[in-house]
Amino acid sequence: MSRIGKQPVIIPEKTSVSVIDGVISVKGPLGELKRPLHPALSVSVESNKVIVVPANTTPLAGMLWGTYVSHIENMVQGVNKAFEKKLILEGIGYRIELTGSVLKLNVGFSHPVMLHVPDGIKVNVAKNIITISGSDKEKVGQFVADVRAAKKPEPYKGKGIRYEHEVIRRKQGKKVVG
Repeated sequence: MSRIGKQPVIIPEKTSVSVIDGVISVKGPLGELKRPLHPALSVSVESNKVIVVPANTTPLAGMLWGTYVSHIENMVQGVNKAFEKKLILEGIGYRIELTGSVLKLNVGFSHPVMLHVPDGIKVNVAKNIITISGSDKEKVGQFVADVRAAKKPEPYKGKGIRYEHEVIRRKQGKKVVG
């Protein structure tokens, strides 16, 4: 039995949840999110609650039960308040530019790294801080990971792109014997 799956998802005001033809859709002030529902689960929407129940007793249904409850909670949260993550760029000569829907990173390579911003994601660049926000938690997390992967922080000087609260463990460089 899933502890997370047993708990209903509370629907706040100005938010509506519906299940039509195996697709869960959540509408709120910040937009609409949709996710296909796995046939091993059944979802019922009552007044201000969403209840997910396994349709059968297979191990797959048990595994997906809590996962889908978490997905629905994230969808409800996302259409009411956008998810936000921040990245910090460290390094001399490293620059970030946002032109339209393309993020241009100059991070020490012979060419700039160009990343296309997906639909539904907002990017804000201020000095060396990149703020990425959106209503879909998965899209935000994936795009943040893609930006960080362009230049991961290196352990000697800490240069690169890191998460806001990430701590980079520094290594000691070569010692001069003299």
